[in-house]
Amino acid sequence: MIESNGNDAPHAAVEQMFKGFHERGDNKSPNELKRDHLAGTTRELLDAIIQLSGDVDEIEEATLLVREAELLVRKYVKRGSSAPTLAPTSEGSFGVGTSFLDRSPLIGSMNPVAPPIAIEIRHAGEGESGIASAIGRVTFDAIYEGPPGCVHGGIIAAAFDEVLGIAQSLSGNPGMTGQLTVRYRAPTPLYQPLLFEAHIDRIAGRKIFTAGTLHHGKTLCAEAEALFISMRPEVFERLLRIRREASE
Repeated sequence: MIESNGNDAPHAAVEQMFKGFHERGDNKSPNELKRDHLAGTTRELLDAIIQLSGDVDEIEEATLLVREAELLVRKYVKRGSSAPTLAPTSEGSFGVGTSFLDRSPLIGSMNPVAPPIAIEIRHAGEGESGIASAIGRVTFDAIYEGPPGCVHGGIIAAAFDEVLGIAQSLSGNPGMTGQLTVRYRAPTPLYQPLLFEAHIDRIAGRKIFTAGTLHHGKTLCAEAEALFISMRPEVFERLLRIRREASE
């Protein structure tokens, strides 16, 4: 259970998580690195399943082996063990990496459904533009296919939401998506390196306006704009509490 400090002001640890959840605060532990490896192996399995062309007996054999692995992993699932904590670890983190970055369905290294998108944060003054931005690099494989040989448009929209969301977090007072507009300019190919770039366009009160692009080489595949509504830290704390209570 997340403890409150008895008033409406957020716990200091929550405020630190809230303002900096887009960047990991510590190095990964051996346990986290092993979970990354497990997720990566599962991604390879998902790619193999979507391309499977075996006969009935071969598919049944594979199904039994996958089921056996699932039951083995489920033996070690502990409810509530991966929920956010406000108590700092020995390394000084607040559960930020595992709870947010690593679990994301788009960038999460521990989430087998994530491609995952590798994120680079460029602070103001860095890079060609000189403005703070989020850079996302990714290669989508067959499980993300929409049109033949191309990335599904809904996956592209979700990826924009994630990368633009990280960009708006650079404001120091992040929020939640209020509106997302994507314009598709050219087919986005599978199995090719892609580049997302996102930045804050302007801020008006609690409204954070962002913009971004998706390129394959020099080809503009899509561009997007999003509006985020800044969240108060105490709302963020309440969401953490609800999430933790639901997992216990």
